[in-house]
Amino acid sequence: MGVRHTSGFISLPSITVPGKIGVVTVLYNSSPVLAGFFRSIESQDYPEFSVFCVDNASTDGSAAECQGRGLMYKVIDNLKNQGVARGNNQGIVAAINSGCEYVLLLNNDVEFGPTLFRDLVEGLTENQCTMTTPIMYYFDRPNVIWAAGGKFQPYLGYRCYHLEEGTVDDGRPREPMQVEEAPTCAVLFHREIFARIGLMDERYFVYHDDTDFMLRAYKAGEKLYLMPQAKLWHKVSSLTGAGSEFSVRFGTRNRAYMLTKFCGRLLALPYIALLWMTYLVRVLLKKDSASQLSLRLHCLFEGFSMASNWLPYRS
Repeated sequence: MGVRHTSGFISLPSITVPGKIGVVTVLYNSSPVLAGFFRSIESQDYPEFSVFCVDNASTDGSAAECQGRGLMYKVIDNLKNQGVARGNNQGIVAAINSGCEYVLLLNNDVEFGPTLFRDLVEGLTENQCTMTTPIMYYFDRPNVIWAAGGKFQPYLGYRCYHLEEGTVDDGRPREPMQVEEAPTCAVLFHREIFARIGLMDERYFVYHDDTDFMLRAYKAGEKLYLMPQAKLWHKVSSLTGAGSEFSVRFGTRNRAYMLTKFCGRLLALPYIALLWMTYLVRVLLKKDSASQLSLRLHCLFEGFSMASNWLPYRS
């Protein structure tokens, strides 16, 4: 299977097990959340799947925990932290090489019921689409929605936002609904999409790599459906930490990179200036520190410099 760097495309081998799912999850010191993940995986009523665990040099025994669960789990060991985007690519390629028809990108800081895999697969056929996603709830607020799919905001530099985020699920019946994007903590893909769209852009390392992929798919006319009967509970920011220096650095850098990649350098400049002013206001309101402002400024320039195109991205 040939793979090109960043948004590289792959050639597809013959399917050896039609209907089989390759579940891809990236580990990085994930041991605290794995028990619930294993329970959810091993409760599935869908018969054909394997789990590809890509370990980014964990020091807490995460890889060994997966290996100890049996032949269902295939572990790919990285000697250093390769990032989420590259880790996902490694798992995607391994799953397709092993004959899987579908690839499910799945965080391991999630829990879900026994019909999730079946619901997502059936949604691909019923809606004639290449991607399906569940409704995602906050794990610590189980009736509050974290994401019911999402939308892009082209006039804000393709910023995306989660639909119904923070709303209480009132239990009303729902129908499958086409959405523009979804966080890849749980998205099922037909393998054909990777031949048409390519893989994850590894330059992101972590954060916004999934938004980039979803935007490329959206621009290419690929369809994503929210399957409301499929539900998942996400332990949001349980491993990287919301507001940490790590999340500030990569979140800011990658926002600037994605904005510049899809809008082009000339159009990206006023957007980046607006981001800078927003960060400055946060300091004036004492929501951020001066050191965070300095870090964000450095990361904005770093992200801008990562994209070489002067004209907007075309799929």
